[in-house]
Amino acid sequence: MKKVILYTDGACSGNPGPGGWGCVLFYGEHKKELRGAQSQTTNQRMELTAVKEGLCCLKEPCNVEIFSDSAYVVNAFLQHWLDNWQKNGWKNAQKKPVENQDLWKEIFELSIKHQINWNKVKGHAGNEWNERCDLLARQAITEINEMDETGRGCAKK
Repeated sequence: MKKVILYTDGACSGNPGPGGWGCVLFYGEHKKELRGAQSQTTNQRMELTAVKEGLCCLKEPCNVEIFSDSAYVVNAFLQHWLDNWQKNGWKNAQKKPVENQDLWKEIFELSIKHQINWNKVKGHAGNEWNERCDLLARQAITEINEMDETGRGCAKK
């Protein structure tokens, strides 16, 4: 089974507001960087999207080390929140619908294809690849802010 390292991060300018995500995948000597944005979203959705998009790149089952600075993402797996949400019909401990169910369900489906080890890293603490993902996410926000509603760039003076 191939060993892949995946760093992820999400960012939002306002919460909700324009958001971006970034991820960096490593396989052997290969490195792939991805980023994207949404015009109206939340930071949590962008954190989840970064993980989802990174896992979507994998064409076969892999052993994946995921590094994220999001306790929301990492704890959902390490503390079995996701298992409990599913058992409780996608309700949280307060008996309210789990937010971002669409993304959680996609990540769950992707996660069962792979052997995943979840790692929490401290954000903005000098971790080279966490910082790179943050930069990619912020670049994506800048790019979406420079586009008009048709998706074409518009010069801002």
